[in-house]
Amino acid sequence: MAYRWETPASVWQEDERSRQFELLATEGLGRIDWQAQAHGRLPDVARLLGASLPGACACGADGAPIYPEGFAFCPNCGRPLQRLPGTPSRLPGWWGPGQDAMLPRHVPHGLPVTSLPLGDSLEERPAAPHVGRAEVSMPAPPNSTCVFAASHYGFPEQRLLALAHTRGVLQYWDPIAQLWHVMTPDEGAASLAFTASAYAWLPVLEPRRGEVALVPTADGLMRLWINPVSETYRTEPVLAAPLVAAPGAMRRHIACLIKPEGTVRLWSARADLGEVEEYACPDVPASGWSRPIGYDGRLFWLHEAGQLAWRPGEAPQFTPWPMGWQPRLEFGGPTQSRDGRLWHIGHDGQGYSLLELGSDRPQQAPIDGARLGFANFLFRRGHPVVDEPWSGEHIEDLGQDETLVLPLLRAFNNNRSQPSGLVLRFHKVTGRAEEALHERVIPRTTVEWIGRRNVILDEIVRLSRPLECLPLVYAGCLWLHHPDWNVLRGWRLEELA
Repeated sequence: MAYRWETPASVWQEDERSRQFELLATEGLGRIDWQAQAHGRLPDVARLLGASLPGACACGADGAPIYPEGFAFCPNCGRPLQRLPGTPSRLPGWWGPGQDAMLPRHVPHGLPVTSLPLGDSLEERPAAPHVGRAEVSMPAPPNSTCVFAASHYGFPEQRLLALAHTRGVLQYWDPIAQLWHVMTPDEGAASLAFTASAYAWLPVLEPRRGEVALVPTADGLMRLWINPVSETYRTEPVLAAPLVAAPGAMRRHIACLIKPEGTVRLWSARADLGEVEEYACPDVPASGWSRPIGYDGRLFWLHEAGQLAWRPGEAPQFTPWPMGWQPRLEFGGPTQSRDGRLWHIGHDGQGYSLLELGSDRPQQAPIDGARLGFANFLFRRGHPVVDEPWSGEHIEDLGQDETLVLPLLRAFNNNRSQPSGLVLRFHKVTGRAEEALHERVIPRTTVEWIGRRNVILDEIVRLSRPLECLPLVYAGCLWLHHPDWNVLRGWRLEELA
């Protein structure tokens, strides 16, 4: 005989003989495959559901290591249980270096800029020239070329997802068992693979239980849901048309580039998916776009052939680059001048220059060398550029002339006069920036935090493809991932814990 227990969010079944509890259904997760659960997963499942675990009693050793939500005492021995919180976590989420919705409007959205106060903790470490080491580590996901998201997804605790978007593989990190789990698609779920452009997803700020994000796929824009109990995911179609560029959000509107019948079009809607509009874009390339950048009320997509700008309620404008001028998209992204205009670096065959974005007649500003960075976080060789983006570098140490700094993440803080953030510093690199980013194995690289104090966090030997280094923030730590590494390197952020 089995007893049925109903809680506000779930339905459980208790076996009269074994006294084991089995989850039959829970809000938002659809079909539950409880029999497939190994006992090693139950502590993680309990924390996600806000269920109860054995405390002082030993009844869990008899095969019932989980109890329904709200149970305060063991029904067998009466001893107190460990009641886990059932309210969603309020830790700040992480959706990739370019997906921080909390930034003010005067900071470009879509670039690697975060509003998290990372420097408040990192700068407490010993300053350079002391070389630190990673303090924590995490196994790399099995499919290591991926993007990460850390959020609560409507559950009581934050969890980490790794989406290998080139293969469409979704991976879930179980922090209790310290294992990655590959989630299987429910019947009818769309493939999550997307390779037409740089990847970006649109997080849900107030998610329902199991709701993750709006994700681009080859078949259209989908709403992604996860079921961590059964280790599965499902999708709901939002827009059924092939996507050629990742979606972006501008205030209360979302937009993406689609190619429904051989011609590229811009599709837009309000955040509630009402007021749908489409615009023909006959001269727009069908692949190879950057992720969108939001600034000054517009979304920008950048391409080797030109820029596409769109303001909600207006037709998009595609502007080819000037004749002979080629952008350097791998150098970082657009930056701002003091008058608020956006500029992007490129090369005209003779030298580098900065080109104004979003203008019918863009101005150009010649510069005397490559500048790597974005959003006012710029470096020429090993020195910061602290005034206008075309200004000369600020030289504090001539010994840094033989280094090259690649910014990875800027931490926005209104209380700081100069930008701060995470960078890679390549040592003994004297050639062109393009060669260091694409063609070389760099013998020595240091991971540094540049701010009020410059802190060397770690040292990397023989780094290749540095553009694939990906920072993320999860579980009160700053992590750095590279597809070639077996582990993620991490540094604790006590201020965010």
